[in-house]
Amino acid sequence: MEHVFFCTGHELKIPNIIKSEGLYIYDEQGKSYMDMESGVWCTSLGHNNTEINGIIKNQIDSLTHAGFCYSNEILEKSAKLILNTAGFKNGKSVFLCSGSEAIEISSQMAKHLTEKRVSMTLHDSYLGAYSSIVDKSKNWHLLNWERCKSCPNIEKCDQSCEVLQKIPKDISEFIFEPGSSSGFVRFPPKALISNIAKIVRNNGGKIVANEVTTGIGRTGKWFGYQHYDIDPDFIAVGKGIGNGYPVSIALINKSAARELDRKPFHYSQSHQNDPLGASVVYGVIQYIEEKNLISKAESSGLLLHKQLEALVDKKIITEVRGRGLMLTVDIKNEEITKFLYNKLIERGYIVGNRGSSLRIDPPLIISETEIDRFIDALQEAKSCIKLIT
Repeated sequence: MEHVFFCTGHELKIPNIIKSEGLYIYDEQGKSYMDMESGVWCTSLGHNNTEINGIIKNQIDSLTHAGFCYSNEILEKSAKLILNTAGFKNGKSVFLCSGSEAIEISSQMAKHLTEKRVSMTLHDSYLGAYSSIVDKSKNWHLLNWERCKSCPNIEKCDQSCEVLQKIPKDISEFIFEPGSSSGFVRFPPKALISNIAKIVRNNGGKIVANEVTTGIGRTGKWFGYQHYDIDPDFIAVGKGIGNGYPVSIALINKSAARELDRKPFHYSQSHQNDPLGASVVYGVIQYIEEKNLISKAESSGLLLHKQLEALVDKKIITEVRGRGLMLTVDIKNEEITKFLYNKLIERGYIVGNRGSSLRIDPPLIISETEIDRFIDALQEAKSCIKLIT
C-alpha cells in the first residue's frame, strides 16, 4: 500500500482481508485468522454481524447525517436506552465519532461546570489519540499509583495516605480508566479509587469514567467502573458500542445534566448526534441484552483466564492479568513476545503485541471451543521456543 500513510506504530501483517465473519477474517488466499483482539478492541459482537449490518442498512434508507436544525427519533430512543443501561436515568447523551472525542468533551464539560482548570488521571492512563492530551504542564496532575500495588495497607487505604494528600484542591475532574492502563491491563486498588473520588468530589470536582476500552461488557459488567465504589458524573463510551462503526458517546448523569441546563455549554461538530451512529448504538445494546452477552463475557473470561494461567511457567510466560474478556499475558522479554506474536499469526490467530505482553480482547461472542483452540495454538507457539536465555 504505497499511498496509505500508516502511523500507528504497528506493522501491517495482512494487507488484504477480503471477508469477515464473527471472530474470523479471511485473506485473499482464503486463509482464516481468529481475531482475538476484536480489531482495535472494537468488534465486540464479531465482524460482519448481520443483525447490526441490517440496522445500518435500514437507517441509511432513512437518514444518515443530521444538520443543526433537524434530526431523527432514533437519537432519543438510543439515548434513553444507553442512559438506562448505565444507570443514568433522566441524564443526557452526546453522540460523537471517537472515544478520544467523548473523553475530551466530558473533560471540557467538567471544567465548564466546576470552573477549575486542573485535570487528574492515573499515571498509566490512555486518554486519547494524541499523546499531547495529557502532559506534565500545570493543567494536569498525574497520580502515580505504583507504590499502591505493594502497599500492605491498601485494603484499609484512607485519605491520610501520602499519595492521596498530594492531590491538589483545584482538580476539575478525575478521569478514571478502570483497568486498561494504556493496554497493559492493570487494575488499581478499589480503596484507592474510592478515596480519590471522595477527595475530588469534596473539593467540588467531577468524576469521568473512561469506558472507551473497558465498557460495553468487556470486563464482565456493562462498565468497568462498576467494579469500583464510585458514581461518575460523566461516562465516555466508544469502541465496542459501534461494533466497528465509528461512534462514541459522552453520557451525562441527571445532576450534571441539570447543571448544564442552568449553565449552558456550547460545542459543535459536523457529526455530532448523527442518526446512523445512534442506530448502531441502539442495535448493539439490544443485541447484547438479547444474547445475554454480559454474563457470557464474565464466564468466558474466567475460562480463558484459567487456561492462560495454566501456561504460566515463569520462564516464558510470567504473569496473566484479566477481568472479563480483557486480558494480558506478560512475557519474559520483547524478543520472545514478538516470536509468539508472529507464530500465532502464522497459525491464524491475531492478538495484540504490547512489547513484553500479549493483549487478548476477543469478541464477547467467543465460544468455549474457540477458547480451547486458541489456547492450543498459544501452547504450540510456546513449545517452539528452544532456548530461554
